[in-house]
Amino acid sequence: MPRVQIDLPEAFPFFTEVPILASDINFANHLGNDRLMGLLQEARIRFFSWLGYKESDVEGSSMILADAALQYLSEGFHGDVIHIEVAIGDFGRCNMDIYYRATNTTTGKLLCKAKTGLVFFDYSTRKVQPVPEKFKLLAESI
Repeated sequence: MPRVQIDLPEAFPFFTEVPILASDINFANHLGNDRLMGLLQEARIRFFSWLGYKESDVEGSSMILADAALQYLSEGFHGDVIHIEVAIGDFGRCNMDIYYRATNTTTGKLLCKAKTGLVFFDYSTRKVQPVPEKFKLLAESI
């Protein structure tokens, strides 16, 4: 099976920095793969806040994680600070992709490339929803 390859967009309109905490370290004494997903989620939450939204309320619709792909490129250690860039792309009728580029500011190395697929969802009806047009226009303008 070929390794995952993620093609990132050229521009990332948002970035944030998050530290690697002691609770993020695994038995090998580096950033655990499961904890990296949590750091990316934190960056995504901050990104949506920057846009004026919550993941639970984007023009009346929520989002649900449909898939994730990560390409691990280097290690991170307790105390390192991770610079995470975030961009939106590939809108579908009810979904979109979020792209991440994470760099370890301590080492200067690219830590990972990642992509998550989000689906707009109404939890009260338990059904997917179309991408809110106002949100899509905003996302495409940044």
